Amino acid sequence: MIGFIETLKNIYKIEDLRNRIITTLGFILIYRLGSFIVLPGIDPNQLSQLQSSSQEGLMGLLNMFSGGAFGNASIFALGIMPYITASIVVQLLGMAIPYFQRLQREGESGRKKMNQITRYLTVGILILQAPSYIANLRVQLPPSAFVSEGTFFFISSVLVLTAGTMFVMWLGEKITDKGIGNGISLIIMIGIIARLPFALIGEFTSRIEQSGGGLVMFLLEIIIMFFIFVMTILLVQGTRRIPVQYAKRIVGNKQYGGVRQYIPLKVNAAGVMPIIFAQAIMFVPMAFVQYGSAESMSWFASSFTDFTGFMYNFIFALLIIAFTYFYTAVTVNPNQMAEDMKRNGGFIPGVKPGRKTMEFLDNIMSRITLPGSMFLALVAILPAFAMIFGVNNQFAQFFGGTSLLILVGVVLDTLQQIESHLLMRHYDGLTKSGRIKGRAGGASGM
Repeated sequence: MIGFIETLKNIYKIEDLRNRIITTLGFILIYRLGSFIVLPGIDPNQLSQLQSSSQEGLMGLLNMFSGGAFGNASIFALGIMPYITASIVVQLLGMAIPYFQRLQREGESGRKKMNQITRYLTVGILILQAPSYIANLRVQLPPSAFVSEGTFFFISSVLVLTAGTMFVMWLGEKITDKGIGNGISLIIMIGIIARLPFALIGEFTSRIEQSGGGLVMFLLEIIIMFFIFVMTILLVQGTRRIPVQYAKRIVGNKQYGGVRQYIPLKVNAAGVMPIIFAQAIMFVPMAFVQYGSAESMSWFASSFTDFTGFMYNFIFALLIIAFTYFYTAVTVNPNQMAEDMKRNGGFIPGVKPGRKTMEFLDNIMSRITLPGSMFLALVAILPAFAMIFGVNNQFAQFFGGTSLLILVGVVLDTLQQIESHLLMRHYDGLTKSGRIKGRAGGASGM
């Protein structure tokens, strides 16, 4: 406890770090206040039915990612996920279209241009999703809940929802620039944490009721969730070394300063990004359900909005595996690693420098990424199994799944940045056992 107080004092002494933390908390407060501001033209006293329907299934997941704004018919109801979806599309285009590949090679100017394109695409996605959300409001809420109706209400609501998400995106960017941690990731994490107390109380209440299993069952669930939490930390941190069977072949078994050198390939080099990408894609079908007829869309809607269904979880798991390979290919460059080894005089015994080394590293990366991606997919679909075994829908989201992975990854990354500020100014870090490792084992970002 004394060490913790001393760490807080050290954080306060560093003016830049103190200002960054205060700025981050201020922006987060603005975001949380905005999630309770109801859309103009809707009676806030008649939202009980919408809030009730937003506790289960895919709509419950949407509500959690938006920090309850979805169920509050808030100006931030669509959250940050449209921006994530746009980012996915732009990154995929960077692998297929020469124009985007050229922008990626242009450095800072190319990055700014791609960010601008991402923002335009976000607006396009919002223009499609906002009418879908308004149509859902008309189904969920009684007619008396709408103070005003007609074309003006529809257009103004679309504009407000679009502006709300763009404002949340701006908050995220400001947190990244002037605060601590990655802004977009923090906003998603805050939305998840905001729902945890309600989920915990709801599960406790359901267990102490008759035939609910009692307090023993509730404590057992907490123990299982803690175990999954620890496993998730290990998954997010990954490993700094390649498997043992390859270790003896790395860098000619050279030792520098008595320490054997390894190539820093990780089982989970992509961190939590694949699961964020996959979840954003899984939200897309909900936007199309509102536009189809009831008969033609019934199978589609039931398959891709049933959070515990086989089809939803199967597609979700496949997307996570695919995005893990995609994001690993973006972040880990075997060709660059081979060139760096050749330039620094390193080599792999039995493998020629240059192209052969690149192919060898690429082969290893492909092999160790597969189990990492499958484990990531397994953790992601654990909430569906928890629901099947009777766990409250809201509480089940914390039995692995997108919420827990994002929560662990963002917390580790943020703590790592705080620790970097402390160590850079010769203060003790946050832990005595060693440096905190984020999603990438170094500086991290979304």
